[in-house]
This record gives sequence, structure tokens and C-alpha cells, in this order.
Amino acid sequence: MGDWIQLRGENSAVYLFDTRLVGMNTDNGKKFLFTLGLIALLLLLSWGLRTITRWVLRGSKNERAVFWTRQGIKLFTGVMLVFGVAAIWFDDPTTLTTGLGLVSAGLAFALQKVVSAIAGYFVILRGKTFNVGDRIAMGGVRGDVVALGFTQTTIMEMGQPPSVQGADPAMWVQSRQYTGRVVTVSNARIFEEPVYNYSHEFPYLWEEMMLPISYTADRARAEQILLEAAQRHAVPASELDSGTIDELKRRFFLDRVVTEPKVYYRLTDNWLELTVRFVVRDRGIRDVKDAMSRDLLRDLDAAGISIASATFEVVGLPSVRIQQTGGDGVA
Repeated sequence: MGDWIQLRGENSAVYLFDTRLVGMNTDNGKKFLFTLGLIALLLLLSWGLRTITRWVLRGSKNERAVFWTRQGIKLFTGVMLVFGVAAIWFDDPTTLTTGLGLVSAGLAFALQKVVSAIAGYFVILRGKTFNVGDRIAMGGVRGDVVALGFTQTTIMEMGQPPSVQGADPAMWVQSRQYTGRVVTVSNARIFEEPVYNYSHEFPYLWEEMMLPISYTADRARAEQILLEAAQRHAVPASELDSGTIDELKRRFFLDRVVTEPKVYYRLTDNWLELTVRFVVRDRGIRDVKDAMSRDLLRDLDAAGISIASATFEVVGLPSVRIQQTGGDGVA
């Protein structure tokens, strides 16, 4: 091999410029080459499987099928890599056991977050926390899940309604619409805090709109206007699958699920607060509330009902005495 690299001794130790490379011999060199070949083979196999998957599922709108297929390919190649490397390097079971013990100890001490993230990945794969395409709030981030890796979940971030606009991190989009930021969150966060899922089990949300009116306004007419707007734009009861509602009741032990729009009264110091509660789909909520707001303004103007605002009533004035003095200073 030349003067700069040599093989010496019974074990064919490798010398580089007369300096022995610790742990390097012909046997380890072969294992290293086999490992590189295995990695290249698995990368080629993964690419081929992904290509076949794209060809088979082209044009498919079933995002979950595509997602689970990709995750299956990742898991398969990952498992094959682990077992292949173990088979190449640990031909002695005793050495394998010792090596696994040392690796486990090192991982437990130095890579706690990574191990937790990988464990979170397998928990998520059970499908009960969230799937790709679900709208979630995780790690302080709200949005739609667009990708899932071994250690991180990628989320297309969305804004927040005005009622939670001050939550961290601050938002400039005042509704549940995309901000344009793509955020990665560690999978380990599922063990540390709640994960809010907007769409997994029940792809609908209960929304509310509040309308303040004065106590002298026509309350019955205002309530009717609210109900009519909600019935026009909310999800109709006929669209809600009764089987879905029944399954929701059964799985989560819900006693009563009200899906029809309803108006609630609340008394305040300044006005009567009418709140209409209704069901909407988990997407497009801002458009629904925008259309309802336009209808409400039109119908309230036609009915002569104004929206109340903060007012102050002066209930009394102090007596005022005016005194005029003449040129001599005498009143």
C-alpha cells in the first residue's frame, strides 16, 4: 500500500506514516466498508420505496394514507440499519451485550432529550395524539401538522383570536389562519404539556359570537337576528353525522351534546350581552364569522337596534352660585 500506510503484525494493524491507528485493522476495515455499503443500499431502497409510493398514490387525496406509508418506510429502513450494523460489528453475542449496555448508559446520560423525542415519536405513531393534517396546539404553537420526524414535528403556524392574542408567542394574525411561519417542535413535548387537537376525533368546533345591546332595545328581535345568522352560516344539524355524535358520546362519556344554535343572556353594568353558540367546521371559521357579522349589521340596522358601547350616566350636579360685583366691588 506504499510507505505512508502499512499493515503490520498478526492482526494486520494499520500504520499511517509509521503511526499506529488504534482500533484499525483489516477486519475492522472490512466491517467499515460493509457498513458503508449497507447504508448506501438502504438509502437506495428507501428512495425506491418512496418513488413507488408516489407513483401508486399519485393523485390520492388521502393524506393519512400517504403519511402512514412514509412513516412505515422510515421505520423499516431505520430498523434494518440498526440490525444490519449490529450484525456486522458484533459477531460475538458477549460483545454485543456489552456494547448495548454501554450505548444505553451513554444515551441515558447524554441524550435524554433525544431519547424522549424518539419515544414521543412512537407514542404519536399510535395515532391517538395527532396525525398529519390535524390542527393542534403543541409546545406553544398552534397550526396544522405538515410533517412528522423521529425527533420533531413540523407545524404550519396559524394566528390566534383576539381573546388569546396576548398568548406567547405574540401573533399579528387575529384569527386561526396561517401566518406563513413553519415551526418545528420536539416530540418530547407531548410528555411535558397538553396537546390540543382541533380536528382528530371530531372535525367540528363550537364557536361563540357576543352582541352587546342596551337594556331598552328589543331583546327578542336581537335574539332572533342572532339565531337566524347562526342558522344560515353554521353547520346544519343534518350535516352532523349522528354516528359521529353517538361515537363521541360513547368514547368520552358525554351526557348531552347540543349542536343547534342557541343564544345566552348575560347581565352587565352597561349592557345586555347576548352570546350565540353554534357549531362550525374546524377550517374556515374566520370566513363564517365575517359573513355572520355582515348579516348582523344589516339586520340590526333594519330593526333599529344599535350595538351598545361603554357609557357614563351623570346622576347629579352640584349647585352653582353666580355672583356679580359692580365697579365699587359691592355685589
